[in-house]
Amino acid sequence: MPSEGARRTRMMPLREMVDHYLAAASNFDVPVALSAFQLSRAETEQLFSAYEEDYHISRFLHFTQVSGQPFSINGFPATHVSVDKAIETML
Repeated sequence: MPSEGARRTRMMPLREMVDHYLAAASNFDVPVALSAFQLSRAETEQLFSAYEEDYHISRFLHFTQVSGQPFSINGFPATHVSVDKAIETML
């Protein structure tokens, strides 16, 4: 039986998340399906919930709920995320 530590997923660094976002969006401020990050449901919800809780990062992330696979980001449904170009100040 796996230990608690073995079940934890690694936190995707902000730079890597932004790179994945830009690969899917080609530009900032474009909504991208959360499923495009190709993480499991739990990993997606954990990653974006953690970033959404961080004041310095969350102000650059905008979650929307349109069509597509829904995820729970800190208890709120979301299907897409868009990222402001100003996030580059955090990288």
